[in-house]
Amino acid sequence: MHIVLVEPEIPGNTGNIARLCAATASRLHLVKPLGFSLEDRYLKRAGLDYWHLVDVVCHEDFASVEAELAGHTFYYGTTKTTRSYSQIAYKADDVLVFGKETAGLPETLLAENSERCITIPMRKGARSLNLSNSVAIVLYEALRQTGFSGC
Repeated sequence: MHIVLVEPEIPGNTGNIARLCAATASRLHLVKPLGFSLEDRYLKRAGLDYWHLVDVVCHEDFASVEAELAGHTFYYGTTKTTRSYSQIAYKADDVLVFGKETAGLPETLLAENSERCITIPMRKGARSLNLSNSVAIVLYEALRQTGFSGC
């Protein structure tokens, strides 16, 4: 699986997601600008001693992600849809895209890909879940469906 974080802002979240990617053999794609340095101590601490197991790729923009992963199916995590992440039939090489903590994914990206937008059901009035929790929930459903390939 591929996890894409578009302009992540909080080093602890990205570190947690890096650790998740290490444990699941998922590739982590970070789209600039990042809200922190890759040398950030909080980022390193959250990833603990898993960094040698993580395949991390930094991209200048989302277009470079699309070019590198052309032919893969992309799914876009957002609170602005009603299609649950659990309604998707995932494949082992799918791409799960998540936006920055304060704003999510750009509206234009969501509009261009509305048929592949997914959400995590929540009670009314709840704004959103933590980014690293959201990635874990969706990734593990995708891995469950694909027989935990790579784990």
